[in-house]
Amino acid sequence: MPSVLSRLIRAVVAPALATAVFSACAGHPGGAHTAAAPVATVDWSAVDAAMGRASVAQSDNVHRFNMPRSDLRVTVDGVVLRPSFALGSWLAMKPVADGVMAMGDLVLTADEIEPVLTRLQAGGIEQTAIHHHVIRESPRVLYVHVHGHGNPVAIARAVHDAVALTATPPAAAPASATVVAFPLDTIALVRALGYAGRVNGGVYQVTVPRTEVIRDGGVVIPAIMGLGTAINFQPTGDGKAAITGDFVLTAAEVNPVIRALRDGGIEVTSLHNHLLNDEPRLFFMHFWANDDAIRLAQVLRGALARTASAPSTIR
Repeated sequence: MPSVLSRLIRAVVAPALATAVFSACAGHPGGAHTAAAPVATVDWSAVDAAMGRASVAQSDNVHRFNMPRSDLRVTVDGVVLRPSFALGSWLAMKPVADGVMAMGDLVLTADEIEPVLTRLQAGGIEQTAIHHHVIRESPRVLYVHVHGHGNPVAIARAVHDAVALTATPPAAAPASATVVAFPLDTIALVRALGYAGRVNGGVYQVTVPRTEVIRDGGVVIPAIMGLGTAINFQPTGDGKAAITGDFVLTAAEVNPVIRALRDGGIEVTSLHNHLLNDEPRLFFMHFWANDDAIRLAQVLRGALARTASAPSTIR
């Protein structure tokens, strides 16, 4: 039989131990409460001044700089690509404890690559990928993915100086509020695709986030920083659209998605990484087609169903 003393010890010590264990767990991801890590306070007006253009505040405390290559006239199979379709350089920053995490994608001509890389490296900006997104384009266009970590003003200044070596136009004045009719039935498009987007620069743009938490170097990276599957529809007449973008995939999803796209008449134009230290490891698959927009949306929906993408909310 337990002694009176042993019963007393269990009555007092056990609850205290349980409380201590709960409190310890609460500080870890699996605990009842996870304290948010402190982040730096960023003077965005100073960062904007260093970039030479205004950032756009996004969700998750991200600020994004858009640098469309409206100076370029690029064609694929006779289709002139709009800047918002496949020619948009960008840089996004997310505050972290010691400054910001920055990543982006620069759209460059072949003769701009080396000068830009030299200037980026001199400014402490790393490259994580260099590749094409489309094929049969004229002139040749390449995409350089960049990564920075630290002082946001220094990062902005380095990227600004590199972009200044290209023919990228300076920041444009805000566009007028004139509403222009979009020549595709976006309601039917959304129903076929299963996800809604928005019209931007004459292109219907959709972003589909993944369900996992994605980290780079231990930092949680939101979909707005280039980690959501991007799908763009550019009208080409008679209910048709050129489509491009990139699926964000784990290794196990790559070939099922290739098969789904190719079976539906959509070309796979590139497969590569965008990051170096991502968790889970991700692959980015670019695609192209120019056909009936609703049919293409249905094929894309079937491909998305083979991924761990956020479920559709469209009924």
